[in-house]
Amino acid sequence: MSPQGTAEHYKALVDMGSNGIRFSISDLSPPLARVMPTVYQDRCGISLYDAQHHAGERIPIPQSVIDEIVVALLRFKRITEDFKIPTSRVQVVATEATRTALNSDAFREHIENATGWKVDMLAKEEEGRIGAMGVASSFGSIKGLVLDLGGGSIQMTWMISEAGKVKTSPKGAVSFPYGAAALMMRLGEVGIEGHASLGQEMSANFETALQELGVPDTLVKDAEAEGGLTLYLSGGGFRGWGYILMSLHSITPYPIPIINGFRIPKSSFEPNLEEHFSDPDSTFRISARRASQVPAIAFLIRALTQSVPSISYIYFAQGGIREGLLFSSLPPSIRSQHPLTAVTPSHAPPSSACLLHMLTKTIPQSRNPATATDPPAALISPIMLASTTNLLYAHESFPKDIRAAAALRSTTTGLLGNAHGLSHTDRALLALILCERWGGEISPADEQFLSKSQEL
Repeated sequence: MSPQGTAEHYKALVDMGSNGIRFSISDLSPPLARVMPTVYQDRCGISLYDAQHHAGERIPIPQSVIDEIVVALLRFKRITEDFKIPTSRVQVVATEATRTALNSDAFREHIENATGWKVDMLAKEEEGRIGAMGVASSFGSIKGLVLDLGGGSIQMTWMISEAGKVKTSPKGAVSFPYGAAALMMRLGEVGIEGHASLGQEMSANFETALQELGVPDTLVKDAEAEGGLTLYLSGGGFRGWGYILMSLHSITPYPIPIINGFRIPKSSFEPNLEEHFSDPDSTFRISARRASQVPAIAFLIRALTQSVPSISYIYFAQGGIREGLLFSSLPPSIRSQHPLTAVTPSHAPPSSACLLHMLTKTIPQSRNPATATDPPAALISPIMLASTTNLLYAHESFPKDIRAAAALRSTTTGLLGNAHGLSHTDRALLALILCERWGGEISPADEQFLSKSQEL
């Protein structure tokens, strides 16, 4: 999936977070706007949170750090000029670390004077709302609690996202000072003897927040019917935890190395995993910094599960502030699209409508009395069937030796690898169907991947 737009459809964003500064250019042109294809992205590993703490004391953002950030911003400005992106399509946003900085005003003024870009500082509630929209962009639909874990804070709200309509708490989101980096520092300050008291404080605050947010009756009833609330987790700290869980999954090696859409039951989420996590270098996508935060994140999760005991499943999301800003700018008609509906039509053959009609008619609709199995029509949604039809000939130009293998990998590292918002179930099912479409004959190098995808 390649971006198809021009500069008028590009949106350049700078997300100045607590743990790093992220630069991106996204393509919001039709027909791929729903999945917000990335044209360019980079990250500057400056921790604004760490920069403001020295020897246990809170300090202003040092001038040397400000200068380094300005250099990175000017470099990105040259890149936006290369892409011919007008200034009106560039946005710089800042969150917790900038909002609470002792020299926040001077810091933002220095950036504006040097770059000509004004820094939009998000209020706590707005940061939570936009982060939640980023999570909404990461799935076809959502019903549950949304939590976004940053370096300095964590935001909580509830969300119902269906058919492009996103509902969250009228109060926005509740913010707590329990970000990964902040909680690490707090745990060090209180010492082992203070951990129990801190955990009780956090659980009590989470419980109070749930009451303040006013979780709607529809969510409560759904939770009762499904064995608990669904949690949707975003932010680098949670994603790091997700990669640890992925490495310890019962399906090993786990076939889809994409954190967005990864799902686990509550029983696999509750921590003692730091005991199994002694070698950060051996875990995919876990940096030394993330590894050092594992005890703090485990502590946070214990407090969270104690305050929200009725949890069924946990989903991990890639979407955050960047994705939330982009998704919020899209009209409901675009937001309502299923990600597969957005990305597959560009690969469809001219006869796709006829092919879809034929496939629909040939798929058994009733239960097989001999095997007592559900009919294929109950397992394959109309969206999945239409997407399959669109991709039936996508690999026709490949050498016949690798068509099945390319189709098998198409939803992870191939055509749809960068399609934002697909669930792991959809990725695995579509890949298996397309692999069989080309005969299913693969080399020994791909057999394990096939087997693990079938397990998933």
